[in-house]
Amino acid sequence: MSTNPQLIAVQWQLRWPIYQRLTDLGVPCDYAPHRPLMVEVNSPLAALHVWSVVRQMSAPRKTLINWLRQCWQMHPSDSLGRE
Repeated sequence: MSTNPQLIAVQWQLRWPIYQRLTDLGVPCDYAPHRPLMVEVNSPLAALHVWSVVRQMSAPRKTLINWLRQCWQMHPSDSLGRE
């Protein structure tokens, strides 16, 4: 863990699953009971992983369903900025 880890403020019951998933993705983390989750964000990819995992674990189910529906409705060229 670097000397400048980022503290992630999440509900206490989400810390362990978030820690496990980020560790699976190769993002360095430090987890201890009754302490904030510390995550080392040392690249844009690590930042994206943290954002995505925290969102998936903490967003309401309805929000995730709506986001997934929007992804399915996107035309492939929309994501590339082409028409």
